[in-house]
Amino acid sequence: SIEMPLPYVHHVFQGRALTIVPILVGALEAAGEALYGELLGPYLDDEENVFVISSDFCHWGRRFRYQFWDREHGEIADSIEVLDRRGMRLIEESDHRGFERYLSETRNTICGRHPIAVFLHMLRHSANAHETRFVRYAQSSRCTGMADSSVSYASSITWLKH
Repeated sequence: SIEMPLPYVHHVFQGRALTIVPILVGALEAAGEALYGELLGPYLDDEENVFVISSDFCHWGRRFRYQFWDREHGEIADSIEVLDRRGMRLIEESDHRGFERYLSETRNTICGRHPIAVFLHMLRHSANAHETRFVRYAQSSRCTGMADSSVSYASSITWLKH
């Protein structure tokens, strides 16, 4: 939703006049993600353009109908973090195929998976090289039992490599 990142965008640009073009990305098939990524990719080449892709990461708990727990990684919260960081690494690597496989294998409940996939395709269709790094990760609560629930949040930045 646009209302979450707008105050941050306003803060970062310190009230500078901006033109905002919201693009709502719903549930797309892989071909649609690729198509929109190809159409939007060239806009990454203009340093005047900024894209904000908003998404939570894992929604874990009975109320979300998702309770994946890999006990090899310890407590539930630790397993969730390993799961999320695996997806984050694929995003940092701009690996759209790997991200698609990851979602298919894990069924991770990343609500913005389609906008993220579109963005990964945009990077492929940009004439310039970009780098993405995640700078912050958090969970709304630390799940220790099957009755708990949590939503994960991750922030990244992508920049033009010179």
